[in-house]
Amino acid sequence: MIRKEIENLLRSFLMESGYEYDFVVEVPEEHFGDFSTNIALVGAKHFKKPPREVAKYFVEKLSGHPMFEEITIAGPGFINFKVSKTFYRNFLENFLRNPSGIWKFKNKGKILLEYGSANPTGPLTVGHGRQVIIGDVLGNVLKYIGYDVTKEMYLNDAGRQIKLLAKSVWARYNQLLGYDEPIPEDGYRGEYVIDIAKLVLKDHNDKFFRIWNEEVEEIFKGYALREIKKMFDTTLEKLDAKFDSVVSEKSLIDDGTVQKVLDILKSKDLVYEHEGAIWFKVSQFENDNDKVLIKSDGSYTYYLTDIAYHYNKFKRGYDIAIDIFGSDHHGHLPRMYAAIKALDIPEDFLIFVLHQFVTLKRGNEIVKMSTRAGEFVTLDELIDEVGKDATRYFFAMVDVNTHLNFDLELAKAQTTDNPVYYVQYAHARISSLFENAQAKGLKFELLNNIELLENEAELKIIKLISTFDDVLERVRDKLSPHYLTDYLENLAAAFHKYYADYKIVDPENPGLSNARLNLALGVKIIISEGLKLLGVSAPEKM
Repeated sequence: MIRKEIENLLRSFLMESGYEYDFVVEVPEEHFGDFSTNIALVGAKHFKKPPREVAKYFVEKLSGHPMFEEITIAGPGFINFKVSKTFYRNFLENFLRNPSGIWKFKNKGKILLEYGSANPTGPLTVGHGRQVIIGDVLGNVLKYIGYDVTKEMYLNDAGRQIKLLAKSVWARYNQLLGYDEPIPEDGYRGEYVIDIAKLVLKDHNDKFFRIWNEEVEEIFKGYALREIKKMFDTTLEKLDAKFDSVVSEKSLIDDGTVQKVLDILKSKDLVYEHEGAIWFKVSQFENDNDKVLIKSDGSYTYYLTDIAYHYNKFKRGYDIAIDIFGSDHHGHLPRMYAAIKALDIPEDFLIFVLHQFVTLKRGNEIVKMSTRAGEFVTLDELIDEVGKDATRYFFAMVDVNTHLNFDLELAKAQTTDNPVYYVQYAHARISSLFENAQAKGLKFELLNNIELLENEAELKIIKLISTFDDVLERVRDKLSPHYLTDYLENLAAAFHKYYADYKIVDPENPGLSNARLNLALGVKIIISEGLKLLGVSAPEKM
């Protein structure tokens, strides 16, 4: 808000001078002030004067403005601004008067967020967990700052992996009946496969004993998909990360969307037959090889159904589709951009977020994870061990482009070394301050005595509160929730230090105590809002 105000002031003086050029207003290193601009450096050639002389012109224009306590020129011509205490105190007062109404977000548009998409062939794993939380938090933030957001999961329920799952359940079903039927080589071996086989046995006895055909395959597929979707729902509920909608790959085949996309591509002469398969001319749009849409055995590739899914997203009226995938999907990007162009969908419609993977650590030991071998750590097990709050916070707190080492022992620690505990503790500590004030006979009065806040620690906290909207916009721009966790940790750290260095509740100084409690309330409101966006609780006591 302050930066935009400075930009507007500077731009008005530029227009007065008859010039227009680009400049930046940014937050410099702390000792240089609150904000800094390079306007004099980039404008020197227009003014035909040295940058420091140009800087003097702007300083003279701005001197006496109530927003600034001090304006200085540094180095070759940077202009540094120190915002006045009055301006910050006024901000705090306005914020406390209307905490949610102070942010002026101008974002609009419909966004479809696709994440957590998986082959429904087993329980959600730790790897899925990171993606689900990245998507869920991004969805919360984008909605908070003004977008119409739909959180959606895509189920790959029509391909080879589902066939393998059905055959694996059938093998276990036969084993339960005493026949040593081998599990397919690439099949699934987890305990959950036996549980599904037991359900089939309970409902059908030995009806399918050593009988395998298309009809039987469909029955076993039905059981497997139904039970695994239930497992997904249970896990997502424990994680408090429900989707607004779920789209199945099979539904896009059944409703004719896949055929429609094929017809469009054929009408544009963008497909051809080679060695019995149908190929799409990816190379006509991107620096990539052509890709198979229909295999020689007549089955659809995942690529074809995914093109149909994105066509479906566009036809549903979304302005932007954001796909969140693991970094192993990197090769999928150019072929999808090719398909988007071929279908005359705007290129900026589709945005990819590729997150790095997760390593679970217990102390110095790495916990091994493997899906098919059945020795994996499920997302359920992780939530049961460290709790929902730590699970969500840890998945959100590392840049999506960085590998995440999930330290199980740290996530469980009830100490300030644990970042989620550290942030929640600041919230609980502020609650206890208000209880303490009441116990000591101090009556809290909202907005009163704020003018008594004047030391650097207090102004730093107000400044941090005032940047909350910037942080959320940065989450939007970079599509990574870690900017929010970093911010909350910085705010918590500033408050914990303030708590240690200053007496907040002092019955002998009720006016100053009230001022400081107003400041503490501002911190509490922001931490509560930030934790809510992360899907993490904000406890009153710890």
